[in-house]
Amino acid sequence: MMPDLPLDLVRTLLAVIDEGTFDAAAAALHVTPSAVSQRVKTLEQRTGRVLLLRTKPATPTASGEIVVRFGRQLLQLERDTRADLGMSDEGEPARLPIAVNADSLSTWFIPALTRVPDIHFELHREDEGHTTALLREGLVMAAVTSTPDPVQGCLVRPLGHMRYLPTASPDFLARHLDGPLRAHIADAPVVVFDRRDDLQDRFARTRTGGRGASHHRHHIPSSEGFVDAVAAGLGWGMVPQVQARPRIREGTLVDLAPDHPIDVPLYWQQWKLDSPTLAAAARAIHDTAAQALDQTRP
Repeated sequence: MMPDLPLDLVRTLLAVIDEGTFDAAAAALHVTPSAVSQRVKTLEQRTGRVLLLRTKPATPTASGEIVVRFGRQLLQLERDTRADLGMSDEGEPARLPIAVNADSLSTWFIPALTRVPDIHFELHREDEGHTTALLREGLVMAAVTSTPDPVQGCLVRPLGHMRYLPTASPDFLARHLDGPLRAHIADAPVVVFDRRDDLQDRFARTRTGGRGASHHRHHIPSSEGFVDAVAAGLGWGMVPQVQARPRIREGTLVDLAPDHPIDVPLYWQQWKLDSPTLAAAARAIHDTAAQALDQTRP
C-alpha cells in the first residue's frame, strides 16, 4: 500500500460510500462516528483534496471517485491473492459488483452468471446509457453499456446488438393506429421504461421524419411489466425481440414495422485488473452474449 493512502483510511471511505452515512459506516466498521469522520478527514489531508460530499447519502467527489476505484481494485487484488494462496478469508465470498440494464437482466444476463457459481454477484440495474457512471464512481467493477468509449482505467469489448421491435396489442392497433403508421404513431399513447428511455422517440422520429412519440406516455420501470403493459393495450412500445416473438406468434402482440427494428449495441466494460474473478465472469458473459445477441452489424 502506498504510504500516503493507508488501507484503513481507504476502507473507511469505501464504507461511507457503501453505507451512505458516517453513522452507518461506523456501525459496519465497529468504530465511533467521530472515528470515521477523523479517518476521512485524514485521508483528505493526505490527498490534498475533498473526497466526499457530506450529503445523505454521502457521494464521492471526482477526486473521491478515483480513490474509491483504487480502493476497490486493491481489495479485489487482495481477495484474489488470498484465494490463490489458499488462505482463509473468514468466509468472505468472492464478490463482483456489475451494472446491467433491465432488458439484459430480464433476458440473457442471468444465464451467464450461472456459469460462474463461485462468485457472489451484486447487480446494479441501470439504463445501458448510464451504467458507465457507476464504473466511473467506482461502485461497480464491470458494466454492460451502450457506449464503446472506455471509462478511464477500463477496457471495452463488444457483446453484440439487442434488437427491439415496435409492438402493440391488436386491439390497440385497431383503436389508435388504423391507417398509415407515420400519420398516427406520434399521437398514439406510448409505454416507456423511464424518463431516460428514448427508444420509442427514436422509432417515432424514423417514421414521421422528426416527431417523437406522444406526450401521452406511461412509465413502467420493469422489463416484464413493460411487455405486459404493451400487450394489455396501455400503449405501443419497443420490446426486446426475444420477449416479443413468442407474443407475436400467439397473437397478443403485433409488430408494427417488421422491416424497421432498432438495434442497440451492447459492450462489456471492466476495470483493467488482473483478477481471476473478473476474468471468469467476463468469459461467461461474452460466451452467453455470443449466443443470445445479434452478432451482425445492422
